[in-house]
Amino acid sequence: MTQPILYSYRRCPFAMRARLAIASSGQLVELREIILRDKPASMLEASPKGTVPVMIADKVIDESLDVMHWALGQSDPEGLLAAMPDSGHDLIAESDGPFKTALDHTKYAVRHPDLDPIKSRAEAATFIAKLDTLLGDKPWLYGDAPSLADLAILPFVRQFAHTDLDWWSEQPFKNAQDWLARFKDSDRFKSIMTKYTPWKAGDDVIQFP
Repeated sequence: MTQPILYSYRRCPFAMRARLAIASSGQLVELREIILRDKPASMLEASPKGTVPVMIADKVIDESLDVMHWALGQSDPEGLLAAMPDSGHDLIAESDGPFKTALDHTKYAVRHPDLDPIKSRAEAATFIAKLDTLLGDKPWLYGDAPSLADLAILPFVRQFAHTDLDWWSEQPFKNAQDWLARFKDSDRFKSIMTKYTPWKAGDDVIQFP
């Protein structure tokens, strides 16, 4: 294997944050875009749990945060790790835990008929309000430059906002709204959202970034 392989799915926020960190690091990987309903056998052999992202390097890495740390461990020219205090790890854990649960209960309300999606959205919004306060008048969570926490959390804030963009635009957390808008308008985000034909064995190699 001449370079690492990344199995990814364009719209998955877990895969998004892996791609963001890889793009920031400049580490070249072979990108294999998948279809969730038709996962490649080679991906399932590497990681039987069948979720993206899956990175095959000197070992198999199938947790998105671990992929981020792996990539930035190779190279961190933008200082994403240095820009984040220890409390940033707790913030990511809160995003991946209670916030993501409330987000899923909002976005996939049909799967949770015993829950009130309006209440779930309000629970998720408490985390957004916390981010709004933390941001203050700063462009990023911890200052003038992005950190690991920004790139780890923003794809999920985007997913939450897109459950109802009209509702999102009417909320009082302007700092968080501006933060997300800048992210969505950034060249980096646009670059990691390029559409690719789903991979199959024998296809030409797609290098990323």
